[in-house]
Amino acid sequence: MKMKSKIIILGMVFCLLSCDKETVLSSTEIPTEISEYVTLHFPNNKILQVIKDVDGFKKSYDITLDGGITLEFNRKKEIREIDGTTELPESVIPSKLKLYVDSNFPNNFITDWELEGKNQQIGLDNGLDLEFKMNGDFIRIDS
Repeated sequence: MKMKSKIIILGMVFCLLSCDKETVLSSTEIPTEISEYVTLHFPNNKILQVIKDVDGFKKSYDITLDGGITLEFNRKKEIREIDGTTELPESVIPSKLKLYVDSNFPNNFITDWELEGKNQQIGLDNGLDLEFKMNGDFIRIDS
């Protein structure tokens, strides 16, 4: 009997962890922190869609803005990723990363930014991806 209970509990845990639920949020359901971030940094871009994605114990918010911009926030409603096709606003790029790009790639601009583990990564309009430590120190060109 004990073995059967363990198998049932294990099956329930597996089911919970493997369940992925995406919910489209209405404009009134968008968390305040996310609305404020978009208003501050992307005042000229309209929110087209917000999806709350729950995958086991992981929750994120995927935001689509007009102008080809997507944002991802974690469960704490902190920005984790910004993808665009045009130059990102300076206000969303850590100053040390922006300074590095301005000094080393003066003819290019930043189109993407992401927190990746203990590092940050930015994408340039020329297709290069640059990796930095959290403190902004350059690590490498990521190919």
